[in-house]
Amino acid sequence: MDDGAVWKRDEVESPCVRVCVVHQQARICTGCFRTIDEIGRWSRMTPEERRAVMAELPGRAPLLTKRRGGRAARIARKPG
Repeated sequence: MDDGAVWKRDEVESPCVRVCVVHQQARICTGCFRTIDEIGRWSRMTPEERRAVMAELPGRAPLLTKRRGGRAARIARKPG
């Protein structure tokens, strides 16, 4: 008998990548894209709820890639 199989659980794995930083505007974790509420409730969610959250995560990534201008915007605003 494989002892590792004893501890294996049939549940949706957490998307956590241990980069726990909350984006101030989007209010989601920049590592896993979950909301603070989803992170807090994850251990109490049903497998169906977890699957639903997991399905939404890829669509949240673009929320963090929008830039506010960066260097190019600063250069464009410089007085001539």
